[in-house]
Amino acid sequence: MSVWDDLDLLLDSPSSLTVTSNTRGTVKDKANFKVEADVSAIRKAIEGIGTTEKTLIEVLTQRSNAQRQLIAKAYEKATGRKLVADLEGDTHGDFEDVLVGLVTPPAAYDCQEVIKAIKGAGTTESTLTEIFASRSNRQIKALSEAYLAETGKPMIQALQSEVAGDYGKALLILAEGKRDESTSVDAAKAKADAKALYEAGEKKWGTDEGKFIDILCHRSIPQLRQTLVEYKNISKKTLQESIESEMSGNLEELLVAVVKCVKSVPLYLAERLFKSMKGAGTTESILTRILVSRSEIDLLDIRAEYKKLFGCSLYSQLESEVSGSYGDTLKNLCGQD
Repeated sequence: MSVWDDLDLLLDSPSSLTVTSNTRGTVKDKANFKVEADVSAIRKAIEGIGTTEKTLIEVLTQRSNAQRQLIAKAYEKATGRKLVADLEGDTHGDFEDVLVGLVTPPAAYDCQEVIKAIKGAGTTESTLTEIFASRSNRQIKALSEAYLAETGKPMIQALQSEVAGDYGKALLILAEGKRDESTSVDAAKAKADAKALYEAGEKKWGTDEGKFIDILCHRSIPQLRQTLVEYKNISKKTLQESIESEMSGNLEELLVAVVKCVKSVPLYLAERLFKSMKGAGTTESILTRILVSRSEIDLLDIRAEYKKLFGCSLYSQLESEVSGSYGDTLKNLCGQD
C-alpha cells in the first residue's frame, strides 16, 4: 500500500495549501538580529581577497527572508551596490543560484523560476507543474504581481504562448490562482464529482479530460479530499491510479501532482527531492528551488515525510549527493533531523 492511499486520515489533516501561518519551516527570524553587523560581515566576505563562502552561508541561511531583505537594503545603502549583483559577481554555479535565491523575496523567486522555465527553446513543464500545483492562491497572486512588475506583461499571457492542449488548459486555470477556498465540504457534491470523474475516465472508452481538469483545478482542498474518498468507494482504484492509466505526458503529470498536493504538499515535494537525487547525477535546480522556497513554510514536514517514505533522512541524503559550499548551504537550510 502506498503512503498516498490512506484516505481516511486525510480528511482531518492540515494542508500547506490552506494553512496561513508558516510555522513548519526550518528557517526562522534570528533573535538579536543586527543588520549592521551582518552587512559588515558580508562586505568583508565579498570584498576581501577571495570570497569567504563560510561567512556568506552562515549569515544568509540563518536569517529569515524578511531579515535578508533588510540586509540587502542596508548593504546597498552602505556600498552603493546591489547585494544580488555582488553575489553574482563573486560566486558561481549552483552556489551562486542558492545564495541569490535566498536574498530574493519569495514571490520574486517563484517568478524567476517561472521565467526560467519558459525562456528559450522548449518549456520546462515539470517546473511549471511543481510550482502551480503546490502553491496556494495567495502565493500565486503574489507571483503574478511579481511577474507583471518584472516583465511588464501578465503572467497568464506569457504562459498562454508557451503551453498548449489540455495541459495548457489545466495549467492556466491553476495559474489564475482562483481555486475555491471555502473550508466546508459538500458531501453530496463530492459523491457527484467522484461519479462524474469515474464516468469521464474508467467507465468510458476514451477519456473526457475536460471533466478531470474542471473538477481538479477548481474545487477547494477539503472538497477534493472528500472526492478522493468517494472515488475510491465507487471505483476500487484511487483517483491517482485512474489518472495514470487514462492519461499520459504532461497532463498526467500535472493532474497527478494536483492530487498529491491535495493530499499533502510536503509529501509531494519530498518525492520530488528524492527523484532529483536518484540515479546518476543530481538535478540541483530542483533541490535549490524546493529548499529555498519551502525553508520558511513546511520544510520540517517535508523532512519528516522524506524519512517516512525513503527510510533515510533528507540531511544524510544531501550529505552524500551535494558537496562544497553549495552542499553546505543546502544542509544548513535543511537542518539536521
